[in-house]
Amino acid sequence: MVRIISALVLPLFLAFFNTAAMADTVKLADNAPDSYTVVKGDTLWDISGRFLKQPWRWPEVWRMNREQIRNPHWIYPGQIIYLDRSGPYLSLEKPGSGSSGDGKLEPKVYSQDISPIGSVPMNLIAPFLTRPLVVGEKEQAGQPTIIATEEGRLYTGAGDTVFAKNVDPAVEDWQVYRRAEPIVDLETQKVLGYEAAYLGTAHVTTKGNPSTLQVTTAVSSIGQGDRLVPAVRPELMSLVPHAPQGKVEGRVVKVVDGLYSAGKYSVIAMSAGRSQNVEPGNVLALYRNRGKVVYDLEGKKEKYDLPEDRLGLVFVFRVFENISYGLIVESSSAVKLSDVVRQP
Repeated sequence: MVRIISALVLPLFLAFFNTAAMADTVKLADNAPDSYTVVKGDTLWDISGRFLKQPWRWPEVWRMNREQIRNPHWIYPGQIIYLDRSGPYLSLEKPGSGSSGDGKLEPKVYSQDISPIGSVPMNLIAPFLTRPLVVGEKEQAGQPTIIATEEGRLYTGAGDTVFAKNVDPAVEDWQVYRRAEPIVDLETQKVLGYEAAYLGTAHVTTKGNPSTLQVTTAVSSIGQGDRLVPAVRPELMSLVPHAPQGKVEGRVVKVVDGLYSAGKYSVIAMSAGRSQNVEPGNVLALYRNRGKVVYDLEGKKEKYDLPEDRLGLVFVFRVFENISYGLIVESSSAVKLSDVVRQP
């Protein structure tokens, strides 16, 4: 049973944005409804798309401060979203209601045996939030490494014992990976990092150097030379969509679980990471360079750069030094390797 206590009238001022400027830029969707009742399976992106032409900008129109927006447990199926067109603003109560009349906020209690609403379909990105995806040369230096297996076996599986060096005694549960193929920017040929092939998990049974671990799960064989990273729990619900703080310019370098193209709700890797101030929750626009054309009229050649084709939007959920992973949330056509990503 989940008990949610939420204020019905939220602050008039946003900590994120200047509301005067916001009113000039945030546009309502065509035929935006006055209200909408949340149903199971909704996402904040889908709900906001009913009201806004740019759904990713929903944090700008909720009358709440930064910390309230970061907390996802404020909207559940069965609640009603109301639109105040004067802002525009979105709220969980009709404008002007829920107040005692003296300006004080009155909380309301909802008791529901249901799950909160996420920004995007979390089931699509959950497998990528905890497993190691990319490792760099610096990250591997001094990393815990399996140096031997029980009874000298070449490879082991669930239930077997392994021995590893450089294991942090404060961490008991680990993920096991093997460095795989390099991820390369096709335009610059720069190696951005190395794919981490997830192998399974292991639990420390005896601390020391080397430490003894038992393999708890294995999706592939685990052996000498494989690496360890601490097992972490995902923060599934705290990703708030927002534009990057500065200029971002990158390219699609990998289509996860695909070959060369991706569509809506596909996961892609991009050549823009922490080094370009990309962070989880950023929304980036996808573009394709249409190239150049030579127009020949009676022997007089004219050269033109064709305008880019905007393909859609990608929601960033995992960030490394030079690479980030995102979920395509809007797509007008197939997204391909080397397509451009930048601030929307």
